[in-house]
Amino acid sequence: MLIQGLAIVHALVVIVFSIRVLLRDNLSSAARLAWIMFMLFVPYAGVILYLLFGEISLGRTVHQRHDEIFAKLRSMAAGSLGSCEQNLDGNVETEYQTAFRAASVDGFETTLGNKAELLADAATARSRLIEDIDNATESVQCLYYIWLDDNTGRSVAEALIRASRRGVAVHAMADGLGSRKFVRSKYWHAMRDAGVKLTVALPMKWVIDTILFSRLDLRNHRKITVIDSCITWCGSQNCADPEFLVKAKYGPWVDIMLRLKGPVVAQNQLLFASDWLLNSGAEVPESIEMKAQEIEGGFPAQIFADGPTDRRGATPQLFATLLTLARKEVVISTPYFVPNSTVLDAICAAASRAVDVTMIFPKRNDSWVVAAVSHGYYRQLLEHGVKIFEFRDGLLHAKTFTADRRLSFIGSTNLDLRSFDLNYENDILLRDDEMTQLIYDRQQEYIAQSDSVTLEDVIAWPYHRRIWNNIVATIGPIL
Repeated sequence: MLIQGLAIVHALVVIVFSIRVLLRDNLSSAARLAWIMFMLFVPYAGVILYLLFGEISLGRTVHQRHDEIFAKLRSMAAGSLGSCEQNLDGNVETEYQTAFRAASVDGFETTLGNKAELLADAATARSRLIEDIDNATESVQCLYYIWLDDNTGRSVAEALIRASRRGVAVHAMADGLGSRKFVRSKYWHAMRDAGVKLTVALPMKWVIDTILFSRLDLRNHRKITVIDSCITWCGSQNCADPEFLVKAKYGPWVDIMLRLKGPVVAQNQLLFASDWLLNSGAEVPESIEMKAQEIEGGFPAQIFADGPTDRRGATPQLFATLLTLARKEVVISTPYFVPNSTVLDAICAAASRAVDVTMIFPKRNDSWVVAAVSHGYYRQLLEHGVKIFEFRDGLLHAKTFTADRRLSFIGSTNLDLRSFDLNYENDILLRDDEMTQLIYDRQQEYIAQSDSVTLEDVIAWPYHRRIWNNIVATIGPIL
């Protein structure tokens, strides 16, 4: 009787949650099937995991507040959001204009007259960032997914404290999960005591409510810094040392950062303001001023911002568009490769039409799950002519995309389902020969420190490895 009772309960639970999965119109067919099969074959544990990680929405109230916030910011921004229709013609080649239109989310459109500096390495980026904070006279806004209590984390906190004490308006934000230790550290409290305005993005407070109506791993993965409304930083580097002591055996983490001036600064400020309003409930900081001006001889660019409260599918659609527009060559680096069919098919299609497609991944990934899923796609990529390289000298954390050495996309977004559906991300799309060549040259440095993976190598993998990779890849849609 007990066994029969448990079987009936299990069947009812699976039926109820399967109906819930089938009622979700925003779920892909692959993810829907994976969840139903997982709950069917892993009794009870599958349902628990669905409660923890199955839902993507932050709730109707959060979505409504997001829309209200951006409506308010758009009214404040005046002409700071840019304009695709006015700025593309005559400034961006016709074949690339579609990319900028596809990158328009939350009202961010093309701006003109931007300049960028590509930093040599993580140490240089940290030094220049602190120099910018120490030179700030009016305001600093910063947001990090991971803020660690290490040399970088402490030195940035100390610079913000110095800025606040000399009268600069400083606002700082960190993700509640990625920076969970730092937001409880003495440095966080010291910043508050010094007058720095602080808030935590997606705080880990109402865990039960989050489990029932959302999911625990919806995170703010952005890395934003704005100085005096005139300088902004964009790239993959968190507020942490490259040694990344919490996962030291994979270090050093190799990142890429751009220091930018021009109208895109205002777009990053507005993005920070949206996160500040959404997470703090406070008003827009008075120190946020959209005053960055076009720079003579600068390039067209726009901020790409995506998250679980934005248009679903925006990120994979943008990547597919970028790949479709490429004519000769595409180089991509990403630490985490868990694509959906839109991105995977676009990569393979580009290689099939004789575009030289190169992908660079870490040789040792800090996530064994992601590593297995990524390897499960190697054969398909290689058979279509994609070149694959695995970076040896640490964990390649840089997220870069260059097309035809003319168009660049760089920021916080990985080519994985987390960045596509779960994380708040920020990137920049730019059209400039000189800057794209510099980013392309950096990609070539990554390749020089990598091992090539051939189709023969993958075919030679033992059966148990191939089976394991494909098993994990099968549940990729629910990761």
